[in-house]
Amino acid sequence: MEMEKVSIFVSGWLWIKGIPLKLLAKINEIAMQTKNIVKDDPRKLIHSLKVGLAITLVSLFYYFQPLYSSFGVSAMWAVMTVVVVFEFSVGATLGKGLNRGLATFAAGALGLGAHHLAGITGKTCEPILIGLFVFLQAVASTFIRFFPKVKARYDYGMLIFILTFCFVSISGYRSDEILDLAQKRLSTILIGASTCLIVSILVCPVWAGEDLHLLVSRNIEKLGNFLEGFADECFRKSDMAEITNGRSSSLVGLNGVLDSKSSEETLANFARWEPCHGKFMYRHPWKQYLKIGTLTRQCACRVEALNGYLNSKSQAKQEIRRIIQDPFFSMSSEAGKALKDLAIAIQTMSKPSSPNPHIANLKIASQNLKSLLKSDLWYQHTDLLEVAAVASLLIDTVILVENISDAVNELSSLANFKCKDSNGVYLQVKGNKNKKVYQVSIDDNDIPLPHISIVIDAGVQQEGSKSEFQSINLK
Repeated sequence: MEMEKVSIFVSGWLWIKGIPLKLLAKINEIAMQTKNIVKDDPRKLIHSLKVGLAITLVSLFYYFQPLYSSFGVSAMWAVMTVVVVFEFSVGATLGKGLNRGLATFAAGALGLGAHHLAGITGKTCEPILIGLFVFLQAVASTFIRFFPKVKARYDYGMLIFILTFCFVSISGYRSDEILDLAQKRLSTILIGASTCLIVSILVCPVWAGEDLHLLVSRNIEKLGNFLEGFADECFRKSDMAEITNGRSSSLVGLNGVLDSKSSEETLANFARWEPCHGKFMYRHPWKQYLKIGTLTRQCACRVEALNGYLNSKSQAKQEIRRIIQDPFFSMSSEAGKALKDLAIAIQTMSKPSSPNPHIANLKIASQNLKSLLKSDLWYQHTDLLEVAAVASLLIDTVILVENISDAVNELSSLANFKCKDSNGVYLQVKGNKNKKVYQVSIDDNDIPLPHISIVIDAGVQQEGSKSEFQSINLK
């Protein structure tokens, strides 16, 4: 018995002694996670500081007597609004703030009307009418939330509408008390939302539109980088060693492209709320980014299927692979270069070169592959179906790359991207079909050259010295 007691005592002592070590290990783990989060995106730390600043500002209502005497306990709604409304990007913050303010105003007005109508019918009918009003608005508001556009942009506002209408309509306050309460609540909500918006815009703003712009261009760039080295990985390595079934490390970036749909849709939704900023003007074509993103994912799906097919056990025979590798090399390389050029055009917001030489080479390589498939060379092989499958995926990839190019050209036209001549001079096109004004700049920062304006109207009228125009190519 004494030995058992000693053993239990020693075990307990060791457990207690090990607590500091476990605690230190846990603290070190949390510190490493914090470091990784900040290193991955420093804006997250800045966002946390901005939220703290906004909450601190609205909390001053409780310590500034004139404001507290005006709003009383309702000042707490300003703090609650900051906690609920302040989001990572300006667009998300503005969208939530407007949803909350407008929904509170509309639901308060309707709830007050419902409360008044039910009150004038007498004590007997009042609860029946109020219950009917609450039921009808809850059913209608909940059903409206299922509409895709409402779900995407106004879902939070509909929730606030339901809550506010029920609160106002079923409350036991008199009409004058409800008006005073609604005025205080709405005022504090507007103050909280305004504080969020001011801090979000003025202190290191995060624009959802810029994030969407960069995300779409980076996805195209990742796909282009993968395609450029795709043929070399699939064919040249196979001459030295048998292709394994493992996924290539370069597919990590490709998987990121395939999984970007929800991020793009969320950013596009937030970007529609944002005001003009930087190079993104009013009514910027955010939907076009979604179209480009969809085409990019479709192309990435074909490439992933092609990669899986070529690396499978049922791969085509070596002699067939050698025959198809020349058009495959050409198509994969040209597709990759074309996509990288398009990515750069989006990043710099400049019009893609037209016609794109890589797209032209890609079409030629695609025609060569089709001609090769129609020749009698393939009928002597038993793996014709496998080669046809690879060729079909290649041709689909070429078509999608062309579609991406067309979509980027459409974006450049809708967003008035800059034209760039052979000397690296940017020309910003403004005006209508009959009259175009070119604003000339020397770099990506849109710094205008002095004393230069070019107006094209059934002819060319130029202002400026002759030497200044010698380096400008309007073609």
